[in-house]
Amino acid sequence: MQAVEIVRIICKGVIWNDPKNQKILKKAFFKAATLGISKFVQEIIAAYKGSVYWEDKNKHTIFHVAVLHRRAEVFNLIYSSTFKSNWLGIEDKNRNNILHFAGKLVPSSEVAGAALQMQRELEWFKAVENLVHPFLREAANKNQQTPREVFTKEHKELVKEGQKWMKETATSCSVVAALIITVMFAAAFTVPGGNDSRGIANFLHESSFIIFAVSDALSLFSSIISVLMFLGILTSRYSEEDFLLSLPRKLIIGLIAMFFSIASMMVSFGATIYLVLFHTWKWVFIPIALVGCVPVTLFALLQFPLLVDMYSSTYGRGIFGRK
Repeated sequence: MQAVEIVRIICKGVIWNDPKNQKILKKAFFKAATLGISKFVQEIIAAYKGSVYWEDKNKHTIFHVAVLHRRAEVFNLIYSSTFKSNWLGIEDKNRNNILHFAGKLVPSSEVAGAALQMQRELEWFKAVENLVHPFLREAANKNQQTPREVFTKEHKELVKEGQKWMKETATSCSVVAALIITVMFAAAFTVPGGNDSRGIANFLHESSFIIFAVSDALSLFSSIISVLMFLGILTSRYSEEDFLLSLPRKLIIGLIAMFFSIASMMVSFGATIYLVLFHTWKWVFIPIALVGCVPVTLFALLQFPLLVDMYSSTYGRGIFGRK
């Protein structure tokens, strides 16, 4: 806050028409935009409206720099700008407009994994694309490349990396889900306590047997859903647009369904042990419940960070505070 106050005081005492003052502040202005210091940028814009038209040696305005370096807080100033239409069409010395900059690949430390980074890059491109005039979406630069062509060329390797990561994750998870399907399907026909001469389960009227039957069915169905989602990932076309919503959504549903299937499987296992051993060792329920929580907890600890990142990136507020 003290730094912001200092900037505010400096801005009040500056003679903005002096070229020397502008040169000094311009350098700091663009440096702040590059680093994402939005408060500094906002104070200078508030003090001198003409600063939004300042250009660096490459003819980049402040918002071109924000897009080029993926500074969401600085870019968000666009939404509150009353003069954004005046600079959106500005081109640099290579005839790149702001959408060309959004199409360039920028290494990011904010998100982990190629798939999430590809999703973030698509969000940026779509956000800028919605702002510019339709003419600019098809405008070519000096290399005769449209913004979409620049995006495709720059992100070619990232798409491959994202595809590899998605396939490896889906393959590993689908194997686990398929094993759960096999176990739960077999358990449905080998009920605890066996059947009588009419084929009716001997423990049919036990409440624990109802828990076993319900949890077995839930585990089976949820693991089937999980396998179908992972199969959808494995058979995807892996186009650029798939990384924005389709692939992350399938992975989220698949992981949630698999977590639910593992939890239900452990409940089913616990109910089975309880039915078989309760009449002999009544204390057996407590250690079974404690041990049964271990695999569920381990899965949650291992996969929960990925699930949270994927969910917040797909369904959260977005990098611009809006979805």
